[in-house]
Amino acid sequence: MSLVIGIDAGGTRTRAYLAEAAPDGVVLGEGEGGPGNAMTVERVALTQHLADAIRGAVPEDRRGEVATVVGGFAGAALGTGPETGHELAISCLRAALDSHGVGAPEVTVCGDIEVAFASAPGTPADGLALVAGTGAVAARIEKRNQTLVADGNGWLVGDEGSGFWLGREVMRAALRALDGRGPWTILVEAVLSHYMGSPGGPYLAQERPGGHECHVLRNRLVPLVYAESPVRLARLSPLAVAADRDGDEVAGALLDDAADELAATVAALDPRAGEPLVVTGGLLGPTGPLLGRIVARAEEMDLDVLPVRDGGAGALALARLRVNGD
Repeated sequence: MSLVIGIDAGGTRTRAYLAEAAPDGVVLGEGEGGPGNAMTVERVALTQHLADAIRGAVPEDRRGEVATVVGGFAGAALGTGPETGHELAISCLRAALDSHGVGAPEVTVCGDIEVAFASAPGTPADGLALVAGTGAVAARIEKRNQTLVADGNGWLVGDEGSGFWLGREVMRAALRALDGRGPWTILVEAVLSHYMGSPGGPYLAQERPGGHECHVLRNRLVPLVYAESPVRLARLSPLAVAADRDGDEVAGALLDDAADELAATVAALDPRAGEPLVVTGGLLGPTGPLLGRIVARAEEMDLDVLPVRDGGAGALALARLRVNGD
């Protein structure tokens, strides 16, 4: 019996899946490793993260039965520019497979957004995909290949509506409230609790926004933010979700703004009425906090939203298509 491996290597973690090659075959194993972005993770680390995931997914006694491997990597889609991570990804993937004695005759690498799109029911070949997790990117998919991309420009100059973007806006809203430039919000105490281990409590119960103790807290908070990598601001995005559930208007407005940014990214791809929009990532998966807002905006563009958990199912589906002649 021939087997296939599907790999979803994203900016946060790498997942590998072993499954039977038949179209209705069962998944036999899963494994996980560290980040898999082929543009930002250096060779040794990327190879190790892939090896970790493969080791967890493929038992030793089945490693000689793998016919095809398909890996979807952030930063590895073909045709994305002269510095594409495609060659690095396939080199690291082959090295990781070799390290575990997996001698698959065919190893294919594509972009993570391509395997995410293929994860939708029926493994569609054409349409739009939107990924919003730590980063954010949208793409047009034609014949299962990424042809046009909007955003995905990274935390410094893009990724509008992403987890990083939202976390940064949470911090900005808290700082504006503390120094009196913006409306008060329960995000203040949530942010202080996140960084200092306890909310402002007695200070904020008695202080007016912009008062002396608020400035003291602000001056303590800002250095803590700059002591960490900027992208770690993405960890603050769940604070907006929780505050919105508690009725905080500032947090609700931030979530609306994030959904507007993501919808604008999709609109840049000239969507066509009735085509599928596959969405995934921490903000947009089947239980993602922005899914409802994106569905409402997609309906205005007459798009059919299909949320998927991740690109693992798509990577397996593409591997199976190759084994079965497509």
